[in-house]
Amino acid sequence: MPSAREIMTPGAVCVSERETLADAAQKMADLDIGSLPICGEDNRLKGVVTDRDIVVKAIAKGRNPADVPAGDLAEGKPVTIGADDDAAEILRTMGRYQVRRLPVIDGHELIGMVALADVARALPDRPVGDLVDAISKS
Repeated sequence: MPSAREIMTPGAVCVSERETLADAAQKMADLDIGSLPICGEDNRLKGVVTDRDIVVKAIAKGRNPADVPAGDLAEGKPVTIGADDDAAEILRTMGRYQVRRLPVIDGHELIGMVALADVARALPDRPVGDLVDAISKS
């Protein structure tokens, strides 16, 4: 079974915890992606912000994305996957936490992101279908 390192998208771009949600949104638009890791001044992963987070947790609550630091949306310990973890572990982790994207960590270094689409390309249909079902449950 392939590892996270083999199926991830390498070179994840971070948004600094001090950059604003507007900055994050611009990076997402420029890169044509729907989420960004939030990195601290110490280059450690603090969380992940999605385009949906910006809408639901900021705009819908009347907060101006130009005034809200991305770090404000970093909640708890981020869910990650190890670079050498296999696709089965990726599926279990995505299903357990009901997420579609995972930062890939090698030691303490962020080296990429693995998305549901990456897993879908690397595995047969059945496990991916089961994952989509698990993620979609409320």
